[in-house]
Amino acid sequence: MMPMMRSNNWIPTVFNDLFYNDYMPKANCTAPAINVKESDKAYTVELAAPGMKKEDFNVHINDEGNLVVKMEHKEEQKEEDKNARYLRREFSYSKYEQTLILPDDVKKEDISAKVENGVLTVELPKQVEEKVKLSRQIDII
Repeated sequence: MMPMMRSNNWIPTVFNDLFYNDYMPKANCTAPAINVKESDKAYTVELAAPGMKKEDFNVHINDEGNLVVKMEHKEEQKEEDKNARYLRREFSYSKYEQTLILPDDVKKEDISAKVENGVLTVELPKQVEEKVKLSRQIDII
């Protein structure tokens, strides 16, 4: 028996040219790029977010002690014209959420974040371990 391939031909392929062309590309869902750097004093997380503002982000530590970065951006482009009706309107919506497990040596009280030139930067300072030198005289019995 030969396997048979079925296709849904109830919608003519001519509609493919109407919906999937250069004027109406398919929507792509991709996560923003993240860089994580480590230095002697801190970890630095950089998240690429071009066009985003400070108000579009929410950075917090959850109940489990993990860093949660949320990004949500809504934009509606309107062209008001009383003499015409709309055949197409452009809406833009982006939403992203990432949870990062923090290393044990992060000083959670001093975490800071800023947005500059389309990049969210989160600074995770390390706890400085003070090595206690224990020197003492040992008595010989």
